[in-house]
Amino acid sequence: MPRLSATSSALNCTPLTLLPEYWDNVFELFLAEYKAGRTPNPDILCNKEIKFKAFLEFAAEDLGADYIATGHYVRRADVDGKSRLLRGLDSNKDQSYFLYTLSHEQIAQSLFPVGELENRRCVRLLKILVWSPRRKKTLPAFASLANVNSASSWAVISRRNRAKSLPVDGDEIGEHQGLMYHTLGQRKGLGIGGTKEGTEEPWYVVDKDVENNILVVAQGHEHPRLMSVGLIAQQLHWVDREPFTGTMRCTVKTRYRQTDIPCTVKALDDDRIEVIFDEPVAAVTPGQSAVFYNGEVCLGGGIIEQRLPLPV
Repeated sequence: MPRLSATSSALNCTPLTLLPEYWDNVFELFLAEYKAGRTPNPDILCNKEIKFKAFLEFAAEDLGADYIATGHYVRRADVDGKSRLLRGLDSNKDQSYFLYTLSHEQIAQSLFPVGELENRRCVRLLKILVWSPRRKKTLPAFASLANVNSASSWAVISRRNRAKSLPVDGDEIGEHQGLMYHTLGQRKGLGIGGTKEGTEEPWYVVDKDVENNILVVAQGHEHPRLMSVGLIAQQLHWVDREPFTGTMRCTVKTRYRQTDIPCTVKALDDDRIEVIFDEPVAAVTPGQSAVFYNGEVCLGGGIIEQRLPLPV
């Protein structure tokens, strides 16, 4: 596709392999986080370490480029000498959640042409200018390591110990294949049928006891054990790179394509914040990212260190 696009636009195409950087800075960290029982987001890591670091440096230093252009559905706005990251015009395709680690300097060196367009218009333009796209599912950036059998890799590293699946208030009801294969809020793949004392509602993962290798499950997608009143986040990245102190009102997403959640953010120290939601939220997952917004502007975010469970 890149070579075809370059040929159609009379541009030179310079192949670049960044697999070693991807392996060292994305994939190994991804595996380590899963082994620790957390659920990382490799797409965010890839943007942080590869596309807007290794590739951006290559473009500037080796090619002498002033900008890189990517196909991310986001927008850029320059205000008071700093570049801001804005949501993409097409809300169904907005990808600002995946780019919250970028600094205003990195954004200033980047162009996001499709962020100003609706997806349908992009497809029409591609048909006219370059190629005829077929209907297909959107693939995550992690697919760039398609030749790596992820499940096999995890199994080797974790030794795939079979262990208990326990309901929140009962006895063992099954076995899981490894905590790394499950995430909070997960419904499918638990291998749990009905129980004598249970209801007909489906089972969900509500907690993971990493120390004892126990998967905790409960019935119902609004079970109290699945709900959180807030979270603690660390490894903070603010787009303007200004230190955050005090408190602020904004909205947050704890996963991609989630409806914005009104919240209050309080600084705990230089690299940790407490986030309190206006209403309880389901399936807040340690290892995932909490990304903050002020209207259309993406302010930044951090890694969810722990969730603050709903008192029961």
